Amino acid sequence: MSGDHEHPANHAHVAPPELPDSVDVYDTTLRDGSQQEGLSLTVDDKLRVAEQLDHLGVQYIEGGWPGANPKDAEFFRRAAAGDLHLHHATLVAFGSTRKAGGRAETDPVMADMLAAGTDVVCLVAKSAAWHVTETLRTSLSEALDMVADSVGYLVAQGKRVFLDAEHFFDGYGDDQAFSRDVLRAAAGAGAEVLVLCDTNGGSLPFEVERVVGEIRELFPSTGIGCHFHNDSGCAVANSLMAVRMGATQVQGCINGYGERTGNADLTSAIPDLSLKMGVATIDRERLPLLTSVSHHIAEVVNIAPDPHQPFVGASAFAHKAGLHTSAIARSRDAYEHVDPDSIGNGTRFVVSEMAGRSTIALKAEQMGLALDGPALTTVVDQLKELEHRGYHFEVADGSLELLMRAATGWKQAFFGLESHRVITELREDGNFVTEATVKVLVGDNRVIATAEGNGPVNALDAAMRQAIGGVYPKLSLVHLTDYKVRVLDTSRGTAAVTRVLIDSTDGDRTWTTIGVSENVIEASWSALADSLVFGLLHVGEPEQNPAL
Repeated sequence: MSGDHEHPANHAHVAPPELPDSVDVYDTTLRDGSQQEGLSLTVDDKLRVAEQLDHLGVQYIEGGWPGANPKDAEFFRRAAAGDLHLHHATLVAFGSTRKAGGRAETDPVMADMLAAGTDVVCLVAKSAAWHVTETLRTSLSEALDMVADSVGYLVAQGKRVFLDAEHFFDGYGDDQAFSRDVLRAAAGAGAEVLVLCDTNGGSLPFEVERVVGEIRELFPSTGIGCHFHNDSGCAVANSLMAVRMGATQVQGCINGYGERTGNADLTSAIPDLSLKMGVATIDRERLPLLTSVSHHIAEVVNIAPDPHQPFVGASAFAHKAGLHTSAIARSRDAYEHVDPDSIGNGTRFVVSEMAGRSTIALKAEQMGLALDGPALTTVVDQLKELEHRGYHFEVADGSLELLMRAATGWKQAFFGLESHRVITELREDGNFVTEATVKVLVGDNRVIATAEGNGPVNALDAAMRQAIGGVYPKLSLVHLTDYKVRVLDTSRGTAAVTRVLIDSTDGDRTWTTIGVSENVIEASWSALADSLVFGLLHVGEPEQNPAL
């Protein structure tokens, strides 16, 4: 049974120990992160995510729960068969302690974890007394035996064992003695790390400070880990506080994925620890990989990256106010808390009708353009007028660059539009087909091309490629990746102004172009034409029609 049941109130303050020199980063994206609503990973996806995490340099990758479902079983089988090559990280199998009333030697979960073939296993155990009696429907003494037996058995099989003490912070507040006894049972049986889990995500940093400090004093020779969920918005802050109080393993997920509101976001916890607290996490030379790995994994899991995500978001170091941009031009740390390059991101100057001349000049410099005084004035005036009409250049970098180039007197000479026509027809078989015809001038030639598509933009794009693709073969590198339409004034019904954004890529860079009109096809053509011109400009195709 558990020991004396002292109440947590009126405890003496525990002074923080010296910060550890380093902590281990334990990523659970493949298990806990995959429980996020709308996130689903195939086995191939899991292998690709694991490779990216290893590339980043985390110490541990929790691969899943072998035996819990066919997908996780196949993942561990393929990992063991050589489909996963880890150079920095250690793969971990996750599972629960043996069942109540059973024996570890014959428990199927124990067998599945052993079969996974990993050197490290992580066991989850109930550490809140009421969860034991109400959820497991067993006694507190049996719960302690389940922990000791399971850990001891796996250690005897040559495994390194971590223990996830589920609901620890809530359980510790209700019955400290039992929660401590769970940790004692695990440590006594050979657990290497005792992971304190805030399973409901409701703990606050000052509570974490006290609890982790007390546990650290009780277990000075056993590693302490932390596992926080973000329901109170404090998962990263709680993780930092836990490290401050002696934790040496931080669990979390890339991009903060996870059930409900997610787990501690490792893309914030890692740089906070390494750059701000001086605690080593991943190898320092790998910190600049953080942004690219974050975005790569976001692509694999098919969740658009949050542009406002700290450290790695596209807007994390974006500056719009003229005061900020002019200050950063003189000193980068004026409005940036860390060097963006240190985590693989970069400074961006966002241009809108609010921008001053200094912001426009800095943006032009970033683009490699030289704008003199009159050109700057032209761009500022055009921005104000166009954004009043519904343009939004801070999200349309491609169109912005073309606008700036035009202010210097440049005119695109890749093609000239004579006309375009789009027809949509309902055919006898019930299918809608869209046909586009373009008449363009390319060099000395007048070209007419017609193509079909699954919509106006697709058809126009296909017709343009047919018309000019032979002259500009590198156009094949340019692809449209996204198309977005927004109605700007819904009160005007079908006469409302629409804004079209088109995202494109050439495999190396990506860009966005914009069109605005009461006619959605006109707006689409404007954005499409800008996209093609920008793409041809940057893939290095020579312009063919200097007379235009």
